[in-house]
Amino acid sequence: MNLPTELVELSAEQHSVLELCQSFASEQIRPIARAVDEADTEVCWDIWHRAAEVGLTSFMLPEEHGGGGFTDVFTQCLVQEELCAGDVAIGNLLTANGFFAHPVLELGTAEQRERYLRPLTSNKPPMTALAVTEPDVGSDAAGITTRATSNGDGYLLSGRKAWISNAGAAEHYIIFATVDPAKRSRGVTAFVVHKDAPGFSVSAPWRKMGQRALINAELTLDDVPVSTTDMLGTEGAGFAGLMQTFDRSRTILAAAATGLARAATEYAADYAAQRTQFGKPINQHQAVAFRLAEMATRVESARLLTWRAARRIDAGLPASRESAMAKLVASETAMFATWAAVQTLGGWGYSREFLAEKWMRDAKLEEIEEGTSDMQRLIISRDLVNGR
Repeated sequence: MNLPTELVELSAEQHSVLELCQSFASEQIRPIARAVDEADTEVCWDIWHRAAEVGLTSFMLPEEHGGGGFTDVFTQCLVQEELCAGDVAIGNLLTANGFFAHPVLELGTAEQRERYLRPLTSNKPPMTALAVTEPDVGSDAAGITTRATSNGDGYLLSGRKAWISNAGAAEHYIIFATVDPAKRSRGVTAFVVHKDAPGFSVSAPWRKMGQRALINAELTLDDVPVSTTDMLGTEGAGFAGLMQTFDRSRTILAAAATGLARAATEYAADYAAQRTQFGKPINQHQAVAFRLAEMATRVESARLLTWRAARRIDAGLPASRESAMAKLVASETAMFATWAAVQTLGGWGYSREFLAEKWMRDAKLEEIEEGTSDMQRLIISRDLVNGR
């Protein structure tokens, strides 16, 4: 592991989980990355269950619910980088239940936490999903149009959700809906819906450019009945919980992008050291050497921004700007580093015999998901203008 641990002393437990992640990434994830990509819209249950058996799908859940107890964002970022250095799509898949868990922990009752989170810590856990994005609503979560209409005994949910990761494979979904669109953020409410609920349907998986280990599809909710016992928090409490989830998820996704960029950098450096051109290794050619230096420097910058955002969240400090900075720099670093790896490998980089071209396709999603790079810039600018 090439982490600047001189800056942050890691505990024995953190070292242990990182060693587990490193071996799992190199021995279990990297060897199947190409096959999973080629399978496209198939759910990769085998790697999911192998990861669950060693605790990697539940390491971020609280010990009181049977999880690994690494609930701090900093450790979650360490793990995410290591898994995603094996393969970013598979790494993001294996930690997906953590994104579902956070709104439950933030908004749910003690009974709901035990009911929804305990099954996620078993040796064969179900997959879960978080449903925010809609066909006409991306990053503007306050503009959600999926309706939650009270019917006396509970609510009826109606609307559509798009680009939902694990859709179709997930057993439970957290659906963010509004009890009143006119209220904007003050109407957003979170509900848990089971895959077999009446009126709930999932489209066929979408065929994507990259990160195919994570299947994505559209959800349709046609008067789906939801009990009040499946509402997380109170009416209108969903938006605040969602914003806290976004700060955490942006930071963890920044760690994922850093892992991808690191993998591409190491891959290109190894190739450059072995490949000879004009009588000397290509890493001694100025253009290649400068490119590798740029890749390595950007990776370190992305990691340090990610660590800062994680530390602020764990300290209970505002972190919207810092998480946006981390997500922006890390995602654009992943795009640059994977492009640079393809460039360094030349024609081989364009071949599907090497992982560089796959990683370049995977990297594009990092600049889009959880808010595009433009949205991250708007968040940063907003905080600067508001004097934070």
